[in-house]
Amino acid sequence: MSPHTLEIITATARQSISVPSARHTALMSRSMAIPRAIRRTNPITLALAGLLSLGFLVFLFSPSSNAAAVSTAKRKFDSAAAHPLSPPTAPFQKTSSSMKGKRPPPPVVHYHLNNLTTTSDPVSNQENVLILTPLARFYQGYWENLLSLTYPHSLIALGFITPKTREGNAATAALQAAIAQTQNGPEDKRFASISILRQDFDPPISSQDESERHKKENQKARRSAMSQARNSLLFTTIGPYTSWVLWLDADIVETPPSLIQDLTSHDKPIIVPNCFQRYKNDKGQWDVRPYDFNSWQDSETAAQLAAKLGPDEILLEGYNDVATYRTLLAMVADTSEARDQKAIEPLDGVGGTALLVKAEVHRDGAMFPPFAFYHLIETEGFAKMARRLGWSCWGLPNYFVYHYNE
Repeated sequence: MSPHTLEIITATARQSISVPSARHTALMSRSMAIPRAIRRTNPITLALAGLLSLGFLVFLFSPSSNAAAVSTAKRKFDSAAAHPLSPPTAPFQKTSSSMKGKRPPPPVVHYHLNNLTTTSDPVSNQENVLILTPLARFYQGYWENLLSLTYPHSLIALGFITPKTREGNAATAALQAAIAQTQNGPEDKRFASISILRQDFDPPISSQDESERHKKENQKARRSAMSQARNSLLFTTIGPYTSWVLWLDADIVETPPSLIQDLTSHDKPIIVPNCFQRYKNDKGQWDVRPYDFNSWQDSETAAQLAAKLGPDEILLEGYNDVATYRTLLAMVADTSEARDQKAIEPLDGVGGTALLVKAEVHRDGAMFPPFAFYHLIETEGFAKMARRLGWSCWGLPNYFVYHYNE
């Protein structure tokens, strides 16, 4: 019998003897003589006892809010990165303190990079691709093209770096809005992880207009800053499970959906497609023209010009007043419908509008020099550095990606 039941019985008993009289003395004596077993069968007592028992069972077996919180925390921890130095595939969650208030030592994690594969069939081998984009302006076409890629998004991590300017702030806000919509949308469209970095240095030119970006006098400072941005982005986001790094400029708004599979199928350490631009010609009809002139095969003339330059001077490509006579990938393209899109050429310099690199090339030390490296800078300097490290560069003259037309 519960304490509550006892209290009710006691109160009832007190009520029954609270008004004594001679007439009721005999009745009270008989009442007091009733066996205890019969008193327990009072319907009110049994009903109250049943309610209390039911409440106790509900309290005992129902999950508490603390248990729910623990369950939620466990789910977060199970999907989190293993330790603070893990790649940004999941947020790192600190483990709860133990050892009498002392934080346990961080775990030692072993990564077997020799087991990491970069093959011509990356989908079957579940190879992770890191897509990196320096982003000063946000183009909706870029994001929609990214979403249309048929490579499994669960194997794609994205990384962005944006300048701390008014235009950069606007681009960051638009990017975050697009990310929020995608990552909260259908699961097959979500990316494995997304990182956004902000540049910690001022851009050398205030405007990102195409005419201003391509002025010859701006090239060394602009491309030096681009190198710094690329290196910061690369070194921050590459992880021990990254197999491929795809550099994709923010103004590339059209590629084949199978871009990653097509480029990796050649199984080359460094490979670039040809970057073109759609435009309306003099007849008002849509046409295409070459855009990126930084992918090339070197020439003896260019070598002679470079030999006359000072140690900090760079040799630029794509300007009429500097005739290098290099063989430009853009100029050997076949634009016909029947073209061989698998045709491939060796290169000495590469552009960065769309550039696929095996991650081991970057791990080997090939980066984007922000200084004159053999009179080359940024992506062309990267190609030179990679070749000095023993890696080869390749281009696909008849495989096109398209740059935004301002």
